[in-house]
Amino acid sequence: MSQAPSRARSAPAPSVDAPSPAALPVRRRTGDPSAPRGTALVTGASSGIGAAVARRLAAEGGWRLVLNGRDAARLARVADRAPATVFPADLTRQAETRQLAEFALDHLGRVDLLVACAGIGWAGDFSSMPARAIDEVIDVDVLATMHLVRHLLPRMVEAGSGRVVIIGSLAGTVGVRGEAVYSAAKAALATYADALRYELRGTGVGVTHVVPGVVDTPFFERRGVPYRRSRPTPVPPERVADAVWSAVSRGRDEVYVPGWLRLPARVRGAAPALYRCLAARFG
Repeated sequence: MSQAPSRARSAPAPSVDAPSPAALPVRRRTGDPSAPRGTALVTGASSGIGAAVARRLAAEGGWRLVLNGRDAARLARVADRAPATVFPADLTRQAETRQLAEFALDHLGRVDLLVACAGIGWAGDFSSMPARAIDEVIDVDVLATMHLVRHLLPRMVEAGSGRVVIIGSLAGTVGVRGEAVYSAAKAALATYADALRYELRGTGVGVTHVVPGVVDTPFFERRGVPYRRSRPTPVPPERVADAVWSAVSRGRDEVYVPGWLRLPARVRGAAPALYRCLAARFG
């Protein structure tokens, strides 16, 4: 990547009188329906949930988009359907994460919305999981997201508006047999989203945690083990993209897709011993 770096300005200390995180869309001028809703950066946009989110934002109209993914060819095909600028990059490399953030800020002027969809999985017994696979899951699912948010957040706080959307997983809420590291990574993102939301209170910047169950994407093919359970039934990625848009437009902190998946999370919190017995039996 040969993008010229730009220097991000430091964020001022938030005022106690600063507004609460507002719902997007943003920067829409009254009486001008063609005015831009805002600017968005979507990671993991070359397929699956990320591609569906890109198409959903494009369908709303008025969004200026930068799309990121590791597969340049697939990313270009998504951008053809959702007019956008693409920036292929491997976000496990911190230099490329910084270059992506600088490119988005330079190209868009500001980033009003970050939707962090990039993620990978690995299935199997933890005792047989290769060390490199452990590192890759943590690097892609956790560290890449945190580093990217760190680069973009000061400008959002300085502007007094914006939203970070983190795509989690039910596995991070309840834990899933055979996916110990993936579950741990998504649990880390869930807690990170909560802590960041508390920290940003009063700055005008919001944090949304989207918690899908099983989604019908190439995720399972790439992790090496297909999805074989009868329940829950996989949902299309477009359903998750709709939930992302709803959360962004309404300023919601957390959404489950489908909504009934909130129930096992509540059972685990209210009756952990019972939940563990059920989970041990049914996985």
